[in-house]
Amino acid sequence: MSANIKPLVAGNWKMNGLKAALSEFTKMSEGVTQDVSAKVDTMICPPATLIFPMVELAQNGSISVGAQDCHMAEKGAHTGCLSAQMLADAGASAIIVGHSERRADQGETDDMVRAKAEAAWSVGATAIICVGETEAERKAGEAVKVVAGQLAGSVPDGANATNTVIAYEPVWAIGTGLTPTAEDVADMHSAIRAKLVDRFGEAANQVRILYGGSVKPSNAAELMAVENVNGALVGGASLKAEDFLGILAAYK
Repeated sequence: MSANIKPLVAGNWKMNGLKAALSEFTKMSEGVTQDVSAKVDTMICPPATLIFPMVELAQNGSISVGAQDCHMAEKGAHTGCLSAQMLADAGASAIIVGHSERRADQGETDDMVRAKAEAAWSVGATAIICVGETEAERKAGEAVKVVAGQLAGSVPDGANATNTVIAYEPVWAIGTGLTPTAEDVADMHSAIRAKLVDRFGEAANQVRILYGGSVKPSNAAELMAVENVNGALVGGASLKAEDFLGILAAYK
């Protein structure tokens, strides 16, 4: 954790969740009491089909709702795509951009991620910008170099603690059950913080840097206690209320 930064735990449901899954979200909302909300901000980023109904269920404000991606254009001939404006109109207050699965599966470049972050900003949404190295890059000793390059290329000028969250997710840890050591996480988050401060000045000390990659109730307390870890971007463990609330328990 970092002093004076309220942590954020955000769940990325990925391509999971039908209307029936809204019952899990209701359980999460009920579990995020005022005491919990005082200590940690919470968010769920469901498939786009569930953003509006989830926002309707979240009227008590205990959990905010985000989106998983956006197109960089405001509108146009982009069949099957959703603009940041559309997602904000549905109620999304944040948009994940540059997730490693999109970088790999859809060939997204740093330039594209930066444009998507700017699109999120343009509608008042927070951009959750993802960075992370592959297993081969870590074994080659290039993890920090790779992540630094992604930060330089993916984070737009003008990033601050209000419009931007950085999510570090080592690609080899996503959905595998593997996690880096607390020391590895501390080293990477320290490097990310230093790069942000070098570029944006002392104000970047307030930007939240989340850790993601097989975060679960059993390891959340250790990971969330690491210096410069200001919360988590959670995948599979955010699909069930019991697991998600178990991760939030790290902040009791």
